[in-house]
Amino acid sequence: MENKSEYNNKNEQNKKLLEVNDLRVDFKTHNGVVKAIRGASFELYQGETLAIVGESGSGKSVTTKVLMGILAKNGTITSGEVLYKGTDLCQITNKQFIQFRGKEIAMIFQDPMTSLNPTMTVGKQIREAVMEHTKLNRKAAKQRAIELIELVGIVNPAERYKQYPHQLSGGMRQRIVIAIALACEPKILIADEPTTALDVTIQAQILELIKSLQKQIGLSIIFITHDLGVVANMADRVAVMYAGKIVEYGTVEEIFNAPAHPYTWGLLSSVPDMANKDIDLYSIPGSPPNMLYPPVGDAFALRSEYALNIDFEEEPPMFKISETHYAATWLLDPRAPKVELPLFLRQRLQKEGAVHGN
Repeated sequence: MENKSEYNNKNEQNKKLLEVNDLRVDFKTHNGVVKAIRGASFELYQGETLAIVGESGSGKSVTTKVLMGILAKNGTITSGEVLYKGTDLCQITNKQFIQFRGKEIAMIFQDPMTSLNPTMTVGKQIREAVMEHTKLNRKAAKQRAIELIELVGIVNPAERYKQYPHQLSGGMRQRIVIAIALACEPKILIADEPTTALDVTIQAQILELIKSLQKQIGLSIIFITHDLGVVANMADRVAVMYAGKIVEYGTVEEIFNAPAHPYTWGLLSSVPDMANKDIDLYSIPGSPPNMLYPPVGDAFALRSEYALNIDFEEEPPMFKISETHYAATWLLDPRAPKVELPLFLRQRLQKEGAVHGN
C-alpha cells in the first residue's frame, strides 16, 4: 500500500474525473418507497482505483447503475448530482446516455455468461461494441476486436474471435467482457464484483489483468466488492457504504491501518485470518435495516456495541480525521467517550504490521 503523502502527491498531479454530490435514489415498490441511496458523495481522480465496499443491499450497485444510466424504471434520482467533466449525468437524456455509455464510462458485471449473447461469436460482440462509438468500418473493427482479445491476455485471438461464449472457460469469458468494456477506450471502468462467479485462481488472474490494463491505458476504476482482501490489493481509496450512505472514506492505508467507524471495524474483523484458522470467524450481529423504513439516527446503531444514546436520535455528520480521511460516527465528536479499536482487531492489525502507534 502506498502511504498517504505519496497518494496526495499523485492526486495533486491528477485531475478529478468524477464527482458525486449528495446523491439520493428512491425505488417505488408495492410495499412503499425504498430509500436506496441517502446522500452518497465521493470523487474519482484520473488513474486511480476507488473501491466501494459494504454488505449486500448497502447501495453499491445502485450507485454504479446511476453512473451508467441504467437505473431500473421504478428508480428515481430525487436529488444530488453526478458531475463528469462538468456535465451532470443526472440531467442528461437516455439518448445522450447511449452515446456516453461505453465511450466515457464502461462497466464489467458479475457474471460473464449473462453479460454475453450466447447466439453471437465473442468476436462479433466486441466488433459491434467498437463500431458503436467509432468510425471504423467492419474490417478495421474486426482487426481492433482481435487486438483487444490479445490485449486481455487470450492466446490465439484470431481463432477465439470466431468462438461462442459457451466454448470458452469462465475466465476467458470474463476477459472477453473486459475487452468489450475497453472497446471504445473509456476513461472510467466500473467493475461490479467482477470475480464473484470465478474460482480463486482465475479471480487472481482477472484482478491482475485489470491492474495491468489500468497501467497500460491509464484507466480510472470504480471497484465494487465485499471482499476486503481484494480492496487491499487493488484500491487507492476506499468508500465504506452502509444503508445507502458512505459512512467512512479514506485512502486504503487509512481504512486498513486506522479505521474509525464501527461498521468498518466489523467488516475488517470479518475477514478470515488464514494464519489463525482455529479462531472463530467474526460476524457482525443483526442485519442491515429495511430501507422502506430507514432508521432514525445512525443506521448502524442497532448492530453496534459502541452505539451512544445520540446514535438513536440524530444522524452523525461526516467528521474530518485528516485531509483524506472522513467518517460519519458520533464516536469522533469531541464530547464522545474515547473508544479504541476492538482488541481482537487491534491485535490482528498489529500482528500484520498494519497499525502504527496502537
